Amino acid sequence: MRTRKLGPTDLDVSRICLGSMTWGEQNSEAEAHQQLDYAVAQGINFIDAAEMYPVPPKAETQGRTEQYLGSWLKARGGRDKLVIATKVIGPGEFPWIRGGPRLDRASVLAACDTSLKRLQTDYVDLYQVHWPARSTNYFGQLNYRATNDRAATPIEETLVALAELVSQGKVRHIGISNETPWGVSEYLRLSRENKLPRPVAIQNPYSLLNRSFEVGLSEFAHRDKLGLLAYSPLGFGVLAGKYLNGARPPQGRITLFPRFGRYNGEHADRAAGEYVALARQHGLDPAQMALAFVGSRPFTVSTIIGATSMEQLRSNIASSEIKLSDEVLQGIEAIHKRYTIPCP
Repeated sequence: MRTRKLGPTDLDVSRICLGSMTWGEQNSEAEAHQQLDYAVAQGINFIDAAEMYPVPPKAETQGRTEQYLGSWLKARGGRDKLVIATKVIGPGEFPWIRGGPRLDRASVLAACDTSLKRLQTDYVDLYQVHWPARSTNYFGQLNYRATNDRAATPIEETLVALAELVSQGKVRHIGISNETPWGVSEYLRLSRENKLPRPVAIQNPYSLLNRSFEVGLSEFAHRDKLGLLAYSPLGFGVLAGKYLNGARPPQGRITLFPRFGRYNGEHADRAAGEYVALARQHGLDPAQMALAFVGSRPFTVSTIIGATSMEQLRSNIASSEIKLSDEVLQGIEAIHKRYTIPCP
């Protein structure tokens, strides 16, 4: 498994990162451990979790994902050979998490301590802000609306709290997620002016169905070494082709959880259909082609994959060995011109 540096750090992370948001909902603890065993055997050293997982978020399951990862770490050992990432969530309708999550100092410190207990480790390598405290566009929102953000925790307070965790040795590096160009610039400015730790990575959506990262954020990735950890690279499985023509496989994520409509719709179906056809035309597995494209971008540090079956996991990991031909890449760009960002 090839590796890349995690931003400006000395950490080498695998080009594929094992995502975990299905553990505790669609996957049992034994299945999570099986995934981890296989992934690590294939050279993956990068594992991503979050205090909110599994998804969809529920009071009765919240924290299970970190618990499953923690029980595996305790049983298998080798913590120092792995890069473990997790996240603190921003404000939202989750009263069961700290009585209503925020990104102020007390909340960030408490969230990290709780995550460390579930993970059964003394530190995490990358601690990420899952989404902003302020009102802005993320998770597919469109039409930015200026709002009064006086109640939102300032980025500076969140950053100072993260710095405290770094100084305590509980966190090695910090990252951001679902952020905008303005948010990135603020984190970098505040870290520079106040001599605080700076984000080394950004975890945002990126796929053939959503290449918006290229517009406003890729330049930060290039000039400031803010590496992309690309999530939803298959658009909830849409790019695998399993939902084409209205199909709804019984265990498909969109089938089980229709509330996640981010990658549904006429434009998504048409675009996915063309990408699937292109892959098959060149003898490629559609999902592997989509993953190989994301991993081939110079700003992508690691592609976060998720799987509910070992068959999916094996196929997704194998995509890291695929090099797309110029002809395939030209075909992708031609489709991209017709369906530029079908899923925001």
